[in-house]
Amino acid sequence: MEVFAGPELVQRILAQYALHAFGIHGVGHWARVLLNGRLLAEETGADPRVVELFALFHDSRRVNDGTDPEHGRRGAALAQAKRGEWFQLDEAGMEQLWDACAFHSDGLVEHPDVTVRTCWDADRLDLSRVGIRPRPKRLATQAARRSEVIELAVTRGHERLIPDFVTEVWGLELPEPGRRRARYPVP
Repeated sequence: MEVFAGPELVQRILAQYALHAFGIHGVGHWARVLLNGRLLAEETGADPRVVELFALFHDSRRVNDGTDPEHGRRGAALAQAKRGEWFQLDEAGMEQLWDACAFHSDGLVEHPDVTVRTCWDADRLDLSRVGIRPRPKRLATQAARRSEVIELAVTRGHERLIPDFVTEVWGLELPEPGRRRARYPVP
């Protein structure tokens, strides 16, 4: 399957990222969100281009790892400003990406677009990295509510596993020698 978020895009986003690249909202999280989203998209029919771009942009403009209620809207604004320069996406896809990023941390589960809901679930399935177990009633798609999907995502997030594509596709070096990596190819 085509990878839309190549190493150049990842590097550009990281160059303006204010936090530690491998912090709780950084590259490892982005990669697990991408993995969760791609797996969900196979079932929901979500647009994989938007899912992948969401994984990179949704937390890209955080200013801290705590309360930052406007970070999603800032990430959406960055994506919109760099569309056509850093990546290509049609108008419909940009609208999906905007809504997914802008409202991902507002706790919403209702949206008319399955791609937006899939993005939200991809992010929420990685909450175990901060000690929160995703609850099915707070997930927006049936695919994400399945217990086996939640269990796999909880394990990845809790252990903060970093998929191999972070080094193999994105070309990033892991900062700590003891960091756990796992072979999760991009679906």
